[in-house]
Amino acid sequence: MIDAPVIAEIPIEEFLEQFRDPVLRTGLVQVAVSGLLAALVVGISRARGLALERELGVALVRGFVQIVAMGSIVGLLLTVELVWSGVILLGMMVGATLISKDRGAGLPGVVRVSFLAIAFGSGLVIVTMTAAGAIEASVRNLVPVGSMIIANAMQINSLALDRFRGEIRSNRATIEAELALGAPPSAVISRHVETGVRASLIPVIDSLKSLGWVWIPGIMAGMILAGENPIYAALYQFVIMAMIFGAGGLTSMTSSLLIGSHVFTDAEQLKEVGDEESE
Repeated sequence: MIDAPVIAEIPIEEFLEQFRDPVLRTGLVQVAVSGLLAALVVGISRARGLALERELGVALVRGFVQIVAMGSIVGLLLTVELVWSGVILLGMMVGATLISKDRGAGLPGVVRVSFLAIAFGSGLVIVTMTAAGAIEASVRNLVPVGSMIIANAMQINSLALDRFRGEIRSNRATIEAELALGAPPSAVISRHVETGVRASLIPVIDSLKSLGWVWIPGIMAGMILAGENPIYAALYQFVIMAMIFGAGGLTSMTSSLLIGSHVFTDAEQLKEVGDEESE
């Protein structure tokens, strides 16, 4: 009982100590410079009438606040039990769902489908690679590596939903005509599902093609700077990219297949796809 207050105070002290580090001044200057470059993009967007300045501005501010908040509590996360890693990653999956579902606004069941797809795709990869030893079973490793996998699954899910919604809207008349001729919904929708999956995987496929040639990813660069064997750093970076590809592919395929089954009524008619989320 005597030691309990001391144990409780340690994380708070570690948390406050982060804000006293002189290196934060350098970081704030760097943030200001990068912020000016970002503001330039927002200004160009406004000048050209792209109507993206609000979304860009909100994304920048939101991203800054969220990443600083995460960085400030990393020290606290390192003091909690391993079981909390699952809770934290689950919370990230929920957040990823709420962000990703906006790209599929108007599609029936988009929230449920997005969560199931992201949880299945990223969760399976995280569990499998942790069991294989590629991700160390500790909060220090599970949370940051897991967050990368979840974030990329979210982005790929967003691309798949956006492309699938576009396919449905652009080809509605053709789809309804094929249904009227007696074609089964699964056959009618299959090529649109495939188009969404292919489109969503283009960025990660291009990243794999350029890996080590056009760019050296951050994890590999960080490991080399930390003194790791460059060959091992390269191997581990490939493992990370393969995990991202695996999680993204599973997420995209699951999402597209599930959402494809939600766009038809029990009478095998195509549902309306509006601008708002439909459950």
